[in-house]
Amino acid sequence: MSLSSAISTAQSSLSNYATQTSVLSRNISNASNTDYSKRSAALATSTAGAQIVSIQRAQDEVLLRKSISSTSTASGQETLLAGLTNLKDILGGNDYESAPATLIATMRDTLSSYAAKPGESTLAQIAVSDANTVAIGLRDASAAVQNTRLEADQEISRQVHTLNQLLADFETSNKAIYSGTQTGKDVSAELDQRDSVLKQIAEIIGVTTVTRTGNDMAIYTSDGTTLFETVARPVTFEASSGFAAGIEGNAIYVDGVALAAGEGATTTAQGSLPALLQIRDDYASALQDQLDEVARALIVTFAETDQSAVPALPDAPGLFTWSGGTIPSGATIVSGIAASITVNPALVQSLGGDPQLLRDGGINGVAYNANTDGNAAFSSLLDSYVQALDTPMAFDPATGLSASGSVLDFAADSVGWLELNRSEANSANETREATRFRSSEALSNATGVSLDEELSMLLELEQSYKASARLISVVDEMLKALMAAAG
Repeated sequence: MSLSSAISTAQSSLSNYATQTSVLSRNISNASNTDYSKRSAALATSTAGAQIVSIQRAQDEVLLRKSISSTSTASGQETLLAGLTNLKDILGGNDYESAPATLIATMRDTLSSYAAKPGESTLAQIAVSDANTVAIGLRDASAAVQNTRLEADQEISRQVHTLNQLLADFETSNKAIYSGTQTGKDVSAELDQRDSVLKQIAEIIGVTTVTRTGNDMAIYTSDGTTLFETVARPVTFEASSGFAAGIEGNAIYVDGVALAAGEGATTTAQGSLPALLQIRDDYASALQDQLDEVARALIVTFAETDQSAVPALPDAPGLFTWSGGTIPSGATIVSGIAASITVNPALVQSLGGDPQLLRDGGINGVAYNANTDGNAAFSSLLDSYVQALDTPMAFDPATGLSASGSVLDFAADSVGWLELNRSEANSANETREATRFRSSEALSNATGVSLDEELSMLLELEQSYKASARLISVVDEMLKALMAAAG
């Protein structure tokens, strides 16, 4: 090897080492960046020696798709669990102390005590107070359920706005990648950015991707609707100003196609948007229907009946009444009845009423008075109320619960239904979160930066650099010797 070729080889090596060191340094500085894929300098040999021909970016399309899919699934499950937990908190949390079933059971026990001592005016007031607690509990729960629906609706609006912004960002990155690929530019940074945006999109809505010529990518929702193809497709949603029982929320449209809500406690929702629809339109609405049926059943159970020999007057609200002021007929959900149920003012002492009318009847006039003799030991009516709370009656099967059972059983079934779904959602969330973690970990292991590997390679480069530097030094000494010999 001539001295000129030796010095050329050493210089080429130093140039390669500088590039490789720069790549390794960039890798090390991004070791904690989960959206960064490691780079490596690709070497090729020629007559001129080894040369760096490109900077390659680590990628694994299979693992990336799996990570995106598991992210969508876990996000949907997590959102559903949060919504069900909020509904559980409305009923009092772990002990369900403010659930209708708990409040009605307390009222029934007080009525039993009052029936045993019908002459006790204090027990009459306590019974009316417990009934008022039941009514307040139903009204508050109804209002909280509708507020949960409103919050879900508002969150949908926020996430739709975020999704449209992410799609715009994706379009910018995709254009830069396609353009850079056509001109032979290193687009590693742009690819990192696009993957990062794609992961964020997947948390909101389930996606599938297709990579085409020139690194161009198209995105479709998990049900096949186009989300991005060359340009971002519009995602539209009109938020509601408020909710009440029976009022439906608006749909989310992706490129003009309505997005389907998730189904089941182990939800089919891919991303948070379908899960939010599921909370707003499925679980919260179902709980509202159940509250309305409990309220309807209480009004029917405590209704007053005309006591005359030939009843001519219709049944009228007794202990409980509502804004409609009538006794609902049939086992049919009366939307919003739980939001207006209240104790009859005729029984409330602070409003000038007489709590003893609960024992005697006559809240709606003399014709409804069962204790015509004014007997202080009269307990027949109170006993009938206690028995009625445990007597089966018909309920609307549209609530998703049993169509027949006592008021107490139906209210207890409502709690059981909510807890069963929340418990199943919690178990599914743990499983799906573990899957998301493992998928992300596998992708990170394949494309992320390992500090140990990078530092080890940096040490190898340092030794190679020293060898090249030594070669240059030797060549320099030889040239000096030749110059000195030549005079």
